[in-house]
Amino acid sequence: MNYDLLDTLFQAYFDVRKGKRNTVNQLRYELNMEHELLELYDDIVSRRYNPSRSICFLLTELEIKREIFGANFRDRIVHRLIHDQIAPLFERTFIADSYSCRKGRGTLYAIRRLDHHIRSCSRNYSRPCWVLKLDVQGYFFSIDRKILYAMLRSYLERHWTAYCAAQPAGRYMLDSELLFYLLERVIFHDSTQNCIVRGSRKVWADFPPSKSLFRAAPDCGLPIGNLTSQLFSNIYMDRFDQWMKRELKVRHYGRYVDDFFIVHEDRAYLKSLIPVIRDFLREELHLTLHPNKIHLQRADRGVLFVGGYVKPGRIYPSHRVIRRLLRMLDASRSHYGERQAPKFAASINSYLGGMKHFRCYRCLRRIIEANEWIYRYGWMRTDFAKFTLDHRVRAHAPCALVSDSLQNRLRPLQRGLSGTHENLDY
Repeated sequence: MNYDLLDTLFQAYFDVRKGKRNTVNQLRYELNMEHELLELYDDIVSRRYNPSRSICFLLTELEIKREIFGANFRDRIVHRLIHDQIAPLFERTFIADSYSCRKGRGTLYAIRRLDHHIRSCSRNYSRPCWVLKLDVQGYFFSIDRKILYAMLRSYLERHWTAYCAAQPAGRYMLDSELLFYLLERVIFHDSTQNCIVRGSRKVWADFPPSKSLFRAAPDCGLPIGNLTSQLFSNIYMDRFDQWMKRELKVRHYGRYVDDFFIVHEDRAYLKSLIPVIRDFLREELHLTLHPNKIHLQRADRGVLFVGGYVKPGRIYPSHRVIRRLLRMLDASRSHYGERQAPKFAASINSYLGGMKHFRCYRCLRRIIEANEWIYRYGWMRTDFAKFTLDHRVRAHAPCALVSDSLQNRLRPLQRGLSGTHENLDY
């Protein structure tokens, strides 16, 4: 038995369960943790591992609906194992202005980098410059899995041995054959096959087929929701990033998932790039440039990018962010009471924590003044950066929440642990 691999699987399990300790799938797995992990170990070593059924649902909280595939808890351990093994190696190859799903490089970093590029190109807005924004149509559902696997295998065959040799003593690394086996099983697994679809027909009725993995071409598409999909999407577009920087020599360029921008002082040059980029994406990556999301504009008139509105000397939150905050407050007014006050505090602080980096004091003041009911549960900082629960509400609410949570979580278990996944809260 390879105890180093088994220990690595245990560590991957402990990483996966963080933030999931109260979910029924995790509790069900934890009851037989040792047996489940030993069985997973045997399947991997004997090359009998097959991904389990996924759960498909629509994320409707956003203005644009998203089709999400939730992998089985067992498969999430394998995803974490693969991610932790190869992510540090590929992280070294990404350009500085690739923002998505990277530690310290989220949406706020992307917005600030766009502001930096505009200031640099325009010499702090002392001369005109232009911003070209482009988008890949149906990106996650258009990724060619054969091209992706070839990319991964080609790079790992050249660098994996040296990378493993450079690791500190005591860190276990998969051998290349086992790594390629797991990559192949995960990449070419069709999450739409035999999956559990959740949600009413009414919710799914107006969902566009072009945004669904169920309508993807054969051997194309990655499920949104898997940890590996986030990493693979960055690796797939890294070829485009390197081409932009090394072949086209574009200095002011940045990308967040499938949205990217180019800043230049010559408008004609940016227009000439559009067909060149379109051809590269189609021929090299089998991707399509979205025909309705090509925007060429002057930088000093304001540029909208991943939730921020960059203007000379200031950055505002986008209208979409403001609308989400207003919808959350409207829903909380009728659904949240004193028992759910901690949930409300967590929700509003998630918005306030992100918006404190933008210039939006007066906007927040008007919103809070129109929702004075929130002061029944606590108080707001004068700069609207944080909402704090009243100590009397905090003292009462946790007991009620724990009681409600336990009742909700134990109800499926009371029906029998042998029940199907359809009967479990995911």
